[in-house]
Amino acid sequence: MSNVSSAAAAVAAGVSETELSALEESGKAATKINFSNLALLIGLNPAKLESIANGWMPAQKDLSVWREIRVFSSSGEGLTVNCYLVWDEVTRDAALFDTGLDAKPILDVIAAEQLQLRHIFITHSHWDHVEALPKIREAWSKARLHSGSRTAPVDQRNKSSEIVHLGGLRVTHRETPGHAEDGVTYMVGNWQEDAPLIAMVGDAIFAGSIGRGNQSWDLARQKVREQILSLPPQTLLCPGHGPLTTVVEEKEHNPFF
Repeated sequence: MSNVSSAAAAVAAGVSETELSALEESGKAATKINFSNLALLIGLNPAKLESIANGWMPAQKDLSVWREIRVFSSSGEGLTVNCYLVWDEVTRDAALFDTGLDAKPILDVIAAEQLQLRHIFITHSHWDHVEALPKIREAWSKARLHSGSRTAPVDQRNKSSEIVHLGGLRVTHRETPGHAEDGVTYMVGNWQEDAPLIAMVGDAIFAGSIGRGNQSWDLARQKVREQILSLPPQTLLCPGHGPLTTVVEEKEHNPFF
């Protein structure tokens, strides 16, 4: 992101390039790392990077606050990816956010809970987030697909200021490109008992990190700051990889901001 060489980063961190490489691979270091100097060199917040290095993780989330949401994690080719299913308790109308790599657990829950899959929302079109889409659509051909892709059929493209109703729930969206040109964050609100807003952020932001700026690092950070960290503090952030977090936790701990 910062165009700093590994040699310069190693000098700032007070270790050899080999030791720095080992840290990047394992998260562990045989010698003490000067994270403060390293952070200043590469444009991260020193105190927040120290916190990450010392093992900070977001608090465990009690998902029973939101009725209903399910998290699915599937693994393959060296990564684990998340996708999310939400539904209205009364109507049993459901929406899937990304698909991950394996359709079966998702379809099993839809069947067990006697749901009707009405919508499939794609946060971005990278393969690991849409790998199971063909099988999901084969089982639920009438589910409406939503995407930020400008090359998608017109009826599948997100529309400005569109509100999608899922029983009593409401789904809105904000464009969050940077990691991917078609990056979108979907917000699910109007939960019973005033449960906080949920934001399906894809790979725009992770707990203590952000997605690689494949399109533009500056744009990626800008969009996260403007479109995600501007949401209410207790908003639940559901990323494409890693643990669930909240806006307030990321403001306090994410070294990229």
